[in-house]
Amino acid sequence: MRRKQDLPQKYCVQCQRPFTWRKKWARCWDEVRHCSERCRREAKQSNAPRRQMHEQHD
Repeated sequence: MRRKQDLPQKYCVQCQRPFTWRKKWARCWDEVRHCSERCRREAKQSNAPRRQMHEQHD
């Protein structure tokens, strides 16, 4: 059995915190960018194009 400190580690692109490999990420570890669903959702919201307010001209 491997110890947690021996597992691969990455930094979350949203919160900049380190996170370690999980078994559920075994097949897609190269594509994992966020440490949690919360960070993934926040990144998705901050990258969404914002609608600009239309100014009214008199």
